[in-house]
Amino acid sequence: MEPASHIWSDGEFISWDDATVHFLSHALQYGTGVFEGIRAYDTPEGTAVFRLHDHMVRLEASARAYGIPMTYTADELDQACLELLGVTNLESAYIRPQVFYGLGAMGIDPAGSDVHTMMAAFSFGSYLGEEAVIKGITAMVSSWRRISHTSLIPTAKGSGGYLNSTLAKQEAVRAGFDEAIMLNDGGTVSEGSGMNLFTVSNGVVSTPSVSSGILEGITRNSVMELLRSEGMEVREVDLARGALYTADEVFLTGTAAEVTPIREIDGRTVGFGEPGPVTRKAQDLYSAAVAGKLDDHKHWLVFV
Repeated sequence: MEPASHIWSDGEFISWDDATVHFLSHALQYGTGVFEGIRAYDTPEGTAVFRLHDHMVRLEASARAYGIPMTYTADELDQACLELLGVTNLESAYIRPQVFYGLGAMGIDPAGSDVHTMMAAFSFGSYLGEEAVIKGITAMVSSWRRISHTSLIPTAKGSGGYLNSTLAKQEAVRAGFDEAIMLNDGGTVSEGSGMNLFTVSNGVVSTPSVSSGILEGITRNSVMELLRSEGMEVREVDLARGALYTADEVFLTGTAAEVTPIREIDGRTVGFGEPGPVTRKAQDLYSAAVAGKLDDHKHWLVFV
């Protein structure tokens, strides 16, 4: 992550180094915040933010799910994002808006704490590295289960819930793998440590449903729509762990990860050990969409 010049903080632009919060902020002590990850791309027509409003609407929904009162609307945050990109002069960027409880309450109940909204934009390359996009990554099925609908709200992007993801990611890295794949409490496949998962078998694309405990990813939704527009069958189904080992192709999607192939799971080679044709098709379609090269999907882009 490369520092940028400014951060948007509760309606004002402040310098990167001044973007601090109090040590006793409720969100720091207890994880009471929600956030989004958004990308802006350098296109032939200028800097464009991919599915900006969809991300801000999901931020609103996450805040509502966790009972955090929003002080800005999705429309206002859309505008703040575009202004931030203008102030920082970034042609491409990763954008992180967050709504969180600040100083006030010291107990578990955040009532009485101020609510803050901040947004950063900074240069950020491929999440798992350029080689991962080309050759694919290795993954392991984590011993940690994905947070369930009975404990937290997997469908909301809550800050505290990502401790679950951190445990899985650290376990995978310590074991020598690039990424973790998490099962849910029922033992079926949920998602990666911070991205959605797809398998391809006999030309059919499958991805776990929302009931599997996934965050309903915007990149996931985009890839599903793009592949279906090419006439491919894409299903939302329960995936048994064994389906990972017998699949012809497996790939991950997410704002940070974009479309990342998996070449090996638990020491077992996926397909021929390299990204397959459907994965490559997903990568090509997604890259074309974010670059503004697909007329039917240009509405996904908001130009700065």
